[in-house]
Amino acid sequence: MSDKFVAMLPLAAAIALAACTHASDPAPLAPEENRSRWAATCEDWDEWDKPAPPYRIHGQTYYVGTCGISAILIVGRDGLVLIDSGTMKGSEAVEASIVGLGFSMRDVKALLVSHEHYDHIGGMARLQRVSEAPVYAGVDAAPVVRTGKDDPRDPQHGLHDPMEPVTGSIRAMKDGEIVEIAGVSITAVATPGHTLGAMSWAWRSCEGRECLTLVYGDSLTPVSADAYRFSDHPDYVSMFRRGIARLAGLDCDLLITPHPSASDMRTRLAEQAPWVDPNACRAYAAKVGKRLDDRLAEEAKGGNAR
Repeated sequence: MSDKFVAMLPLAAAIALAACTHASDPAPLAPEENRSRWAATCEDWDEWDKPAPPYRIHGQTYYVGTCGISAILIVGRDGLVLIDSGTMKGSEAVEASIVGLGFSMRDVKALLVSHEHYDHIGGMARLQRVSEAPVYAGVDAAPVVRTGKDDPRDPQHGLHDPMEPVTGSIRAMKDGEIVEIAGVSITAVATPGHTLGAMSWAWRSCEGRECLTLVYGDSLTPVSADAYRFSDHPDYVSMFRRGIARLAGLDCDLLITPHPSASDMRTRLAEQAPWVDPNACRAYAAKVGKRLDDRLAEEAKGGNAR
């Protein structure tokens, strides 16, 4: 496979073929020691821009986000891949964590987008300037990344401040395509619903003889502006359900989410719940599916539970 994404591979085959990232060149800092520090520093549903200690998730995958917003660093043979930036201010904490691990933003070869809201990618333009890396985003997310303006079809349209537009290279990704760069293979999994361009990402990680499929499962909550009713958009609801089903069907040993608390990160880091859980994606999909059902039921009664 080339250093550009590869199209038209079925998802299961794509993940199976994706190369593992190995912990052959560990960073100077031992982030696994920071897991308990993270749990002690951060609260559930914490502030978006509150700095957090980075830690090793598994193998050569690291958490470099804030207490309230995730950012994921994957170390490959030839550089780094970063998923999400946080807000503009949060991106400064993300960069500081990457530097604290002994790396430089110049090592980042790809910037991946979960979904096109400013709390997750508001700092993407800044991080692209310092890294000069291309941004990879879902087909419907790419125009938002380019303009910095919400898609009018977004259920939350009008709720977010504009983002700084990304002016450098943006590559639009389809479901099942692969980012193959820096010695890392990551599969794009389209999970629209929270936004139209929402993308989850899956990759293999090896630590010693243990190899796992890690999934960055995007937000799938049916949140909207006051006037928006999902039941008025049946095609959107059908798309939403397909995204949930797609996530539920993934090979998924370890789940991470853009909002850490959505996957109970603090509880798991405190060793009060399993860190590795092959049922995590199915359970997460079931939870968000119920929220969508509850939202539609509330709308049918004349309500609108944002």
